[in-house]
Amino acid sequence: MRRRAMASWAALLAAVALVTASCAGAPRSGSGTELVWAAGWITPPAIAIADRWNELHPNGPRVRVEPLPESADDQHQLMALELNAGLDEFDILELDVIWTAEFAQNGWLVDLKELRADSERVSLPVAVQTAVWDGRLWAAPYTTDAGLLYYRSDLVEKPPTTWEELRDVGFRVGEEQGIAPFVADGAQYEGMVVQYLEYFWGAGGDVLAADGRSVLFQHNNALKAGKFMKDTYREGFYAPGFDTMKLEDARDTFQSGQAVFMRSWPYAYRRMNGPDPDPASQVAGNVGIAPLPTFAGSGQVTALGGHNLAVSRFSDNVPAATEFVRFVSTSREVQRELAEQHSMAPTLKATYDDLNGDSLMELLATVLPTAKSRPAIPEWTTISEEMQQQIFAAYTGDPDPAPEINALRDFLDATIQDR
Repeated sequence: MRRRAMASWAALLAAVALVTASCAGAPRSGSGTELVWAAGWITPPAIAIADRWNELHPNGPRVRVEPLPESADDQHQLMALELNAGLDEFDILELDVIWTAEFAQNGWLVDLKELRADSERVSLPVAVQTAVWDGRLWAAPYTTDAGLLYYRSDLVEKPPTTWEELRDVGFRVGEEQGIAPFVADGAQYEGMVVQYLEYFWGAGGDVLAADGRSVLFQHNNALKAGKFMKDTYREGFYAPGFDTMKLEDARDTFQSGQAVFMRSWPYAYRRMNGPDPDPASQVAGNVGIAPLPTFAGSGQVTALGGHNLAVSRFSDNVPAATEFVRFVSTSREVQRELAEQHSMAPTLKATYDDLNGDSLMELLATVLPTAKSRPAIPEWTTISEEMQQQIFAAYTGDPDPAPEINALRDFLDATIQDR
């Protein structure tokens, strides 16, 4: 584990060096000719948006997309290193929705008060909430997200509504077809935490009170979620390599026809099943989507994800960067392209009307209003790192996950008590 962590850290430092070197050789925003967008690892939509902006602004400033690493954890660390040093290499920051409070509290973001009225008027309320901390708007909604259940519609007649049913159907069909029952991203990173929380929430639990100032984390619900992961892992429910998989690993497994079910985000749908799917997809035309199951079999529980665009406090061209953020977050054309071409969940309310009849958009319109956010507190990254260690150990280690669940509860108590 230590060697793996050191290797990951070395890779991250190398990525920082590459990004810094790339930016250093280009005109900076202060010259009025370029804004640098630190974009997520899914870059085609960002590049298309930047091209659209550049065509509309031939006299500049131009926007250049700087891709970040695939892992959300690595993205966070890279940006945090840059911003903590007060560097001006990035003007526009693509933030995972769980980072708003932390980045704002650290003084790394510009207060986007001039965009708030527009954002609240045109965007989904659940998306706007992820960009607000301490009563102020620190980012503008770019894409939202919700965990979905993917299933082989040629093998499964009807999607299951409980995790127990999904396990049973997955094992039965998987054995008949010689494939894995289920695949998702089980590596020790944020994606695995999200998956655990969906089990935990689906068992009726919650991590913190609504105000973020007291710990709930009910023992029985937490243990039920941990035992489900633990027992099914030992039974062979998850695809081989699950404990090292990240998002794209899971998608590769499912689209190659090697799993009955998959838990993933909307981005994967059109890549596997759209009018122009990934050439490697062997399941095109046979992919169904549905809400995630719960343990009770009723209600809907899914994690709220997504990305917002913020302006770095260290940018040399805050006004232009702010206008670019306004353009992306309020443009009906941009948001529709994100949905139609890139299978990303739009944040504009109007886009769901524009795409009425699209199966993905109709499902998202159903699950997003009740999607659950991870605690919107500055300490979430620290809490997530602890959850990654304890939950990973709980489902891959000893038969009884109770010690890890208890340790996690103690950590939550200590962290929130110190706030």
